[in-house]
Amino acid sequence: MEKATVYFTDFRTVLGEGLPTKLKRLIKRAGIQRIEMDGKFAAIKLHFGELGNISYLRPNYAKAVVDVVKELGGNPFLTDCNTLYPGSRKNALEHLQCAWENGFTPLTAGCPILIGDGLKGTDDIAVPVPGGEYVKEAKIGHAIMDADIFISLTHFKGHEMTGFGGAIKNIGMGCGSRAGKKDQHSNGKPHIIEEQCRGCQRCARECANNGLKFHEDKKKMSIHAENCVGCGRCLGACNFDAIVFNDDAATKELNCRMAEYTKAVLEGRPHFHISLVVDVSPHCDCHSENDTPILPNIGMFASFDPLALDQACVDACMAANPLPNSKLSDNMNAPDFHDHHDHFTNSTPESEWRSCLEHAEKIGLGTREYELIIVK
Repeated sequence: MEKATVYFTDFRTVLGEGLPTKLKRLIKRAGIQRIEMDGKFAAIKLHFGELGNISYLRPNYAKAVVDVVKELGGNPFLTDCNTLYPGSRKNALEHLQCAWENGFTPLTAGCPILIGDGLKGTDDIAVPVPGGEYVKEAKIGHAIMDADIFISLTHFKGHEMTGFGGAIKNIGMGCGSRAGKKDQHSNGKPHIIEEQCRGCQRCARECANNGLKFHEDKKKMSIHAENCVGCGRCLGACNFDAIVFNDDAATKELNCRMAEYTKAVLEGRPHFHISLVVDVSPHCDCHSENDTPILPNIGMFASFDPLALDQACVDACMAANPLPNSKLSDNMNAPDFHDHHDHFTNSTPESEWRSCLEHAEKIGLGTREYELIIVK
């Protein structure tokens, strides 16, 4: 495979041009207009940020992308799928409320906001994974797969498991329904927290395999282990966070599944990818808080190849100097510090990111070889 092209611009601006305008110039220079958008639906996948976190991408950046898509005749919408964990985004009502509180509205974004896997995170579709080794069918939010065009807008930052959260994580994990996220995180079966179960039996109505059993005496549900296939459909049905899957997939397997989910989302339709290396917090925007950035703001990147984009972003991060008074600098100044020569591993030693990019290249998601073109 020949080298991919990745376009880059820094966060410096001149009088009269703000960062949203500079972002528009970047993505046009990167060739987004080569996608035929006239009258087509364009899903713009981003992370709305958990309540309490303020390092997520500002709505201004999303509107810049929306404006370009509309200028090209497309019908854009912002989207994300519900979370697996309890928080402020585990169903569409809470998710939209969270997005609004964090500044994402049709007025500020310039387009509608749709939660990709529906009200309870159960509106998904099984999508084949060409060449998949870990996943044969990915469970992707229905609205995302209904779109004609897919665009990712990613906040590139650290992550406590996958080293960093880049385009592949934004797409693969982010576009999975609640069951799809379970599929990536865990191969196991659920258990029920009895104290939180209300005995409403909504979960049983979602189960197609008689994998749940209701106990009349206690008015509680339990898992029928012999019948349960671990599909995760019951997760979305429970409004009380009583159903839990263990996050027991090893990091390497998680990374590989994430890459395969990304391929399922992108295969067979036009796609384009943007990553902003800004406010590089050590942890994911899924946290209800954020820590001091571990690295300086570097710039904005765009490419048709999500793998090359992730590689370019991580290379730029590795060339940057750690910021003082951050988790990374604290670790590096610790008496027992072991230098991994990797800012993300030094920040979170239990994390690992290389297997994701290696597997993505193996399954043909893109290439790690790229030419970086600077846009002034």
